Amino acid sequence: MKWFSRWEFFALASAFFAGLTAFLGKIGVMNVNSNLATFIRTVVVLVMTACILSWRHQWQWPQGAAMKAWVFLVLSGIATGLSWLCYYRALSLGPVSKVAPIDKLSVAFAIILGVLFLGENFTWQIAVGAGLIIFGAVIIIFL
Repeated sequence: MKWFSRWEFFALASAFFAGLTAFLGKIGVMNVNSNLATFIRTVVVLVMTACILSWRHQWQWPQGAAMKAWVFLVLSGIATGLSWLCYYRALSLGPVSKVAPIDKLSVAFAIILGVLFLGENFTWQIAVGAGLIIFGAVIIIFL
């Protein structure tokens, strides 16, 4: 059995870059309006993604993609934008050592939504992990 599958590697890389995002973002919003900082970040993400799509020749929309895909991608984009706006505002107002861990409550929210609406399994391991994330956030918020 492999220690890491492809999705686990990218999930861990995502966590690393999210941590780096918090650190760099905190420095970036020190003397910049948080909404402008979010805009700059968004433009950079847009340019990076366009470059990757071009480099990999992936600009074509998949054959047979339903309107449902468009709707949910747009809704996901709106949620991402709102998340980033709130995140950068929180970073401009509070310490990264508290903002970033509280932001990671998104993991618990994602688990709940996955179980309720996508029919994903809710095992004891997932319950314990989510509980620890929530417990950690509570400790950071109140202690």
